[in-house]
Amino acid sequence: MYSLSTLAMAFGLTLFAGLSTSIGAGIAVSKRNPGPAFMAAALGLSAGVMLYVSFMEILPTGLDQLTEAYGSEKTGTWALVLAFFAGIAVIAIIDRLVPEEINPHEPATTEEAARRKRLIKTGVFTACALAFHNFPEGFATFLAGLEDPRIAIPVAVAIAIHNIPEGIAVAVPLREATSSRAKAFWWATISGLAEPVGAVVGFLLLLPLMGPATMGFSFAAIAGIMVFISLDELLPTAEETGEHHYAIYGLIAGMAIMALSLLMFL
Repeated sequence: MYSLSTLAMAFGLTLFAGLSTSIGAGIAVSKRNPGPAFMAAALGLSAGVMLYVSFMEILPTGLDQLTEAYGSEKTGTWALVLAFFAGIAVIAIIDRLVPEEINPHEPATTEEAARRKRLIKTGVFTACALAFHNFPEGFATFLAGLEDPRIAIPVAVAIAIHNIPEGIAVAVPLREATSSRAKAFWWATISGLAEPVGAVVGFLLLLPLMGPATMGFSFAAIAGIMVFISLDELLPTAEETGEHHYAIYGLIAGMAIMALSLLMFL
């Protein structure tokens, strides 16, 4: 049985990591009139973070889990690829099922209304995908905190670092679409709160059921979801600003930030 102080410390680390999305949201909403260059760079940066973390962190972690579960790297790899494309299929189906509602009282032009709807969908999908991603992340951070704080602290800090651009990923399109800093900020914050929620739910309900296979499939599917969002939503929206080079610079910067945050805790 864990002591109350151990539980509190593990939960505190998880809460810290999750709420760092608010830092990214604060950065995103702090500019009064973000221009197309800022939008392109911020969306590109978010895509870079999501692509890099998917291929360099989440998928390798999933492969390790599935290899352990099935006792064979070949079988684990097949399971990983299947779960990865299953995640893409799920988010693609959801994307197709989203109703294209048009508000007849919207004063903007049809083109502007379509752009705003796309940005809203981008922000909401990104928030949902990151929440799903943060849920097992929070569970893993919480477990590390229960077992060994020396391991949990660098894990929590690394997660916090890459949650900052994730907060930007959610807040930027929603800020632009709704013209509301508060809505953009709170949506990003809520996506980060999935981490402490994952910690609590995992500890109370899922711990007896969670094993390498479940975690491996979850990580692979989450990677697929994040890759789809990056390629289908974030990068096309960044390109629509007309600032192609800023989108690419942001993409590369996002990958570099994510790479450095991971290298710091090798």
